[in-house]
Amino acid sequence: DRQTLVAVLQFLRRSNLRESEEILRREARLLGDDLGGSVATVTTSSPGVAAVASVPPGKGEARVDCGVGPSSRREPREVGSPCAARSLGGSPWCWDTRVGFGGAVVVEDQPDVSAVLSAYNQQGDPTLYEEYYSGLKHFIECSLDCHRAELSQLFYPLFVHMYLELVYNQHESEAKSFFERFHGDQECYYQDDLRVLSSLTKKEHMKGNETMLDFRTSKFVLRISRDSYQLLKRHLQEKQNNQIWNIVQEHLYIDIFDGMPRSKQQIDAMVGSLAGEAKREANKAKVFFGLLKEPEFDVPLDDEDEEGENEEGKPKKKKPKKDNVGSKSKKQDPNAPPQNRIPLPELKDSDKLDKVMNMKEAARRVRLGPECLPSICFYTFLNAYQGLTAVDITDDSSMIVGGFADSTVRVWSVTPKKLRSVKTAADLSLIDKESDDVLERIMDEKTASELKILYGHSGPVYGTSFSPDRNYLLSCSEDGTVRLWSLQTFTCLVGYKGHNYPVWDTQFSPYGYYFVSGGHDRVARLWATDHYQPLRIFAGHLADVTCTRFHPNSNYIATGSADRTIRLWDVLNGNCVRIFTGHKGPIHSLAFSPNGRFLATGATDGRVLLWDIGHGLMVGELKGHTDTIYALRFSRDGEILASGSMDNTVCLWDAVKAFEDLETDDFTTATGHINLPENSQDLLLGTYMTKSTPVVHLHFTRRNLLLAAGAYSSQ
Repeated sequence: DRQTLVAVLQFLRRSNLRESEEILRREARLLGDDLGGSVATVTTSSPGVAAVASVPPGKGEARVDCGVGPSSRREPREVGSPCAARSLGGSPWCWDTRVGFGGAVVVEDQPDVSAVLSAYNQQGDPTLYEEYYSGLKHFIECSLDCHRAELSQLFYPLFVHMYLELVYNQHESEAKSFFERFHGDQECYYQDDLRVLSSLTKKEHMKGNETMLDFRTSKFVLRISRDSYQLLKRHLQEKQNNQIWNIVQEHLYIDIFDGMPRSKQQIDAMVGSLAGEAKREANKAKVFFGLLKEPEFDVPLDDEDEEGENEEGKPKKKKPKKDNVGSKSKKQDPNAPPQNRIPLPELKDSDKLDKVMNMKEAARRVRLGPECLPSICFYTFLNAYQGLTAVDITDDSSMIVGGFADSTVRVWSVTPKKLRSVKTAADLSLIDKESDDVLERIMDEKTASELKILYGHSGPVYGTSFSPDRNYLLSCSEDGTVRLWSLQTFTCLVGYKGHNYPVWDTQFSPYGYYFVSGGHDRVARLWATDHYQPLRIFAGHLADVTCTRFHPNSNYIATGSADRTIRLWDVLNGNCVRIFTGHKGPIHSLAFSPNGRFLATGATDGRVLLWDIGHGLMVGELKGHTDTIYALRFSRDGEILASGSMDNTVCLWDAVKAFEDLETDDFTTATGHINLPENSQDLLLGTYMTKSTPVVHLHFTRRNLLLAAGAYSSQ
């Protein structure tokens, strides 16, 4: 009789009669042939007994504990070997128990898609679920402060999985009572998820619900110190609380670290996303966050400069130019990617001219700082009854575009120069192509106007982006397409169809040619203007991709999502190289610092979070807004960060101070213990209210004047 056999084996184990145990195992064929010390032996558990697979300590091995569900048996294998466990009944999951570095035990699964739901089959007495949960809750609340904060992270994932298990096994009244009793204990930032959960009351509801499918297939990640984990394990095994232990094993990924447990503040800063925190492994890959070398060419002084300057003035004029531009181009940034890591478009003559203009403007740029704040010029869209949904401003601040809910795209000139289209083909054939002012002659003066309206989308336009050379404009819409418009002819050149659902955001690469889009289908796509299919598809978010941004060196793309995480993707191979968690609501704005080292993110929780890309760590939190942050922008030299929100304010933050003296020692990097300074009020340099206009876009001109934009709302 199998159960008797197990009981005898357990007795022999307890009495330390190893040899007899090995012989009996061999006789009963419970084990393979190799019985070395490194074999993790798993005994079958009778209902209510947690089975312990132990590896004898010593020889640097870690103890591995696998609680096995009532009716399942596992074949043993060497720790760290490929997945050789065969499931003989019970759950259709394949365990892979590996000993990670520092002895951390990593338990991963490879779920079979058809079997995702049936993992909820093994279940205990439905009437005891409330007792199990409240028992654990009581235990955690009575444990020491240092462990309580860490173990409290278990409440939410266990609550969801226990509820889903009850619903799946059709114990509807028990599920309802369980939900009503404990849903009020969960953290406030899970309220939206709990609303979705409360609508799932029948087994049939679970099948079509994407959020819950994600919750079941992707393991909820908790980062817990070894001491707290041992405490939890001991408690569950003493209480023989198999139900909870099974959920911990099947559905949670516990990232164990050695060292001090984290404080409540440290944990609160990092949690809140749909699938828990990021695994520490997710942020270990090398990221080339440095800037690419600028091409070198001479900056001629144009005539008016020479006339306007006296003799002493000239050298003064040249010096700042050399500093600003020369220093950038001569030295190769050690953190920069190889120049040819991804193919970038060649510079055209017009691009070089534009760069020269840019350098001249840079020479006249205002140095910003706490003592010298930028002026802010606000573009208010009045009577925008069509509903303003997106704004962008060209790099040289000459044009502004609005995307509207009535599916139009409207482009304005904000300089005295009007917008003109190219002449018709018949008229162009009459032009002398050799003349010096041929570029002027091809423009049709009859078409000159301040505003051009572009028709083509069949739904609200949620994102717009000008190309760096100002020849093209991108727009993306609820109709699932991204359109490329010519700003020479003001017509649509291409419609890119790849997303099947609304596209929430699109952005050109800082070098042009490439662009990125993100949408409701939860993926971001990388495109090139001359390919009608995407070049890369970045999949991994568990909810809509709400905003997208290129890194200044164009080798990486950041995406923010409604799953409350930010991911950084490598354009070269499509890999996700960073996952940042900490926001408590969907992300709506992203901004890279001009030097490429830092990322600022804003969300519906009204907080701006600052991230160190190289180390993969959160380094700051800026609290000053009371509503969703839709716009973030660094000044041209990175001294000031501007944030714009639905609360009708623009805030200016001291970016230099926020990023100085960062503590990114090896311990912090290894454990993810972050100590956020409590000085976000010291960093706030100013808050500027509009009358009643939510801020949807911010832009620093080349001379560091801040432009802001939004539509006046009368309520």
